[in-house]
Amino acid sequence: SALFLAMHYTPDTLTAFSSVTHICRDVNYGWLIRYIHANGASLFFICLYLHIGRGIYYGSYSYMETWNIGIILLFLTMA
Repeated sequence: SALFLAMHYTPDTLTAFSSVTHICRDVNYGWLIRYIHANGASLFFICLYLHIGRGIYYGSYSYMETWNIGIILLFLTMA
């Protein structure tokens, strides 16, 4: 969905909002793609935090190399 949105989005301070309204109003099912993208990104991070919580609950942090790689991947995902 991000690729589809990127094809119609203009990353300029003057026209960014109007490009979002263009996607929602003028592009066929653009509102649906934007809705799926926004909720999909939120769901992704919810699953990510649940995965971290499970690792903490089961004590996976005792495997330091695996835990550190996971933390690095978390920061790369958030960037």
